[in-house]
Formats: sequence, structure tokens, C-alpha cells
Amino acid sequence: MQQFSPLQLKERLEQAGEPPVLLDVRETWEFQICAISNSVLIPMGQISLQIETLDPQAEYVVICHHGIRSRSVCLFLERHGFNNVTNLAGGVESWARDVDLDMPTY
Repeated sequence: MQQFSPLQLKERLEQAGEPPVLLDVRETWEFQICAISNSVLIPMGQISLQIETLDPQAEYVVICHHGIRSRSVCLFLERHGFNNVTNLAGGVESWARDVDLDMPTY
């Protein structure tokens, strides 16, 4: 499993071409407080129920609050044939600290 720091994700999002799917696996209430632009919310507990809606060929960056839940989801997706998944190390907490200084935190 790959990992991006927040700055690496920022650089990846600035590249030309198709951006990765930003898969946020936090709970709805967390997502409502703060989220990285263009993120798709599927709470961790619903991933197995919604896996059929995800494209195993797509590039995913999985996001949570601190990077722990997203790491678990990355491992789950890899076990189910997803080969291009990356964990956002430090989650939205690190994104707010290192990239988007105006993002609310909790």
C-alpha cells in the first residue's frame, strides 16, 4: 500500500490528467465539519456494502481523520482487487495543518 503525505497529495492533485478519487471514509458528521474538495464520502462501515459501486481500475486516495481508518480501508480494497490505492498519512488533520490552513479541525 502506498502512502501520500498531505503535500504529496497536493502535488498529485495539481498534476495534469485524471485526478484520483478522493475516498473519505469518516462518518457523515466528521465530513460535514471539514473535507478535502471533491472528496466522495463512504463511511468505513459502509465500504463492504458499497464496494460494487467502486471501480477497481480507478486510482483512489483514501482519507480519514488521522490516517488509521483509511489505512484499514486501503488494505480491505487491496484484498478485493483494487491495485491503485493510497492512504493519506495523517488524514485531514495533517491536510489542515500542512496544506489548507483555513480548514476547520476537530
